[in-house]
Order: sequence, then structure tokens, then C-alpha cells
Amino acid sequence: MYTATTKSFIYQPPTSAHNARHILVKPNLGYPVGAPVTVSMGVLGEVLRSLRQTSPNAKISIVEGVCSPVSLHDIASKNGLYALLDEGMELLDADTLPLVEYPNLSPTPVRFKTMWAPALLQEVDCRITIGAFKRTMLKNQPLISASLKNLYGLFPRSKYHARSLNSRGQLHQPSVPKVLQDVYFSIGHLFDGAVVDADLRFISSDWKPDRGKTIEFGKIFAGIDPIAVDRSACTATGEAIPSYLDAIDKLRQ
Repeated sequence: MYTATTKSFIYQPPTSAHNARHILVKPNLGYPVGAPVTVSMGVLGEVLRSLRQTSPNAKISIVEGVCSPVSLHDIASKNGLYALLDEGMELLDADTLPLVEYPNLSPTPVRFKTMWAPALLQEVDCRITIGAFKRTMLKNQPLISASLKNLYGLFPRSKYHARSLNSRGQLHQPSVPKVLQDVYFSIGHLFDGAVVDADLRFISSDWKPDRGKTIEFGKIFAGIDPIAVDRSACTATGEAIPSYLDAIDKLRQ
């Protein structure tokens, strides 16, 4: 687990990335807006550069499922993602990938005993989640989105949408903090590395994760455990530790 200023950030890939055959990177790119609503291209570019240096021959799949009517291709084009990719890198829309049912390993599942997500997660050698650090308000309670909440984009909207076909409304019941426990114990525990982009913090006064104010913070957090990385980011920014992080840590023990 380490923290760096944005200017000095050099990504240190997990052991599983070294000479890997196939690496999956899940960045927060769900909205047609740049940082801090989504991850900055500077941070994502540094992660991709370091992964390529660590594993020159690896196939690197950048996987995201969007949260808006705008396509992943259009979001990637608008944000400048394609300029970061080399011949061995590809961008994949999570909503188009073959799915499998992942068992929820929690001793006390909240809602989902299994969860559907791309089969690719179990076919790669290394998985990295890169979240933007955001605070929104949901049901009058602050919700911190970082590297774990970022994984919502891997769940197919075809199975988890509610009234809006563009979002994953079923993952908001009974509450996001509770469902995040199911997310961790179904697919979150598979991730080998996590990065939280807090160069610019995003603060929303309501539930909208793409409309709010920006606060300069200038820090990047990274490590091998998404829960520890998110906890470190909250502590450094002065945000209260989310209930879901404590609940997951307690269940892991």
C-alpha cells in the first residue's frame, strides 16, 4: 500500500502482473465526462505504461460498462483513451462480454448468493481496478466511490437494470453499502491491485455521480487490496470510513 503525489506517481504492478499472459484493467470510465468524474488519462496511462514495462508480451484488456446512453467507444474517444493504447491493448465493453455466475463467498450474503459478471475475470492472470475518488449523497447518507464501487461497471445492465436501462438499479437495493459487500465477495476478492485517483476529488450534494464540485487534492493511492486502498484514501482525505469497508473487513476475519 502506498501513496504518492500525482506528479511523482509511478505505478508498481502486483506480482501477478509480472510476465503475465493476460491482464484485465477496470478503469472508471462510465460517464462521458473527464476527471474527476472518471479517472484521469494521466493516471490510467501511467498504470498501462507500467504494466507494459512489467509484462512486455501481455494482452491487456481495458474493460468497462458505462452508466449512460453514451457508448464506451464515444467516452473513450472523448477522453483520449485510444492514444494510450499499444497494439497489445484492447478496449472491451463489459455489457457485450460472455457472462458466468460467480458465487458469493460471504458467510452472510446481503442480497445476491451469486452475481453475473464477465467470464473474462476468471480467465486472466491479473486484475487491476482504477477508481476515481468521489463522494455522493444517497438516501441522505454520504457514499464513497473508489476502487471497490468502481466494479459496479462489470455487472451487465441486462441483468441488473431497474427502471432505467442505462444504470444498474438492482444493485442499489437494499442499499449500495450493503450490496458492495456482495460485490466484494463475488468478484472484488479476485482483484490483484487497486488504484484510487484522488488528484481531483469529486463532491456531489446529491446522488448524481457526474455533477458536482471539484477539489484539488493531488494524491494517488495504490496497493494490492482494494479495501485497504479505499480505506487509506478515505483517511487521507478526511472522509469517514464507509460502513461497507468495516463490514467487509469484519467478514474477511
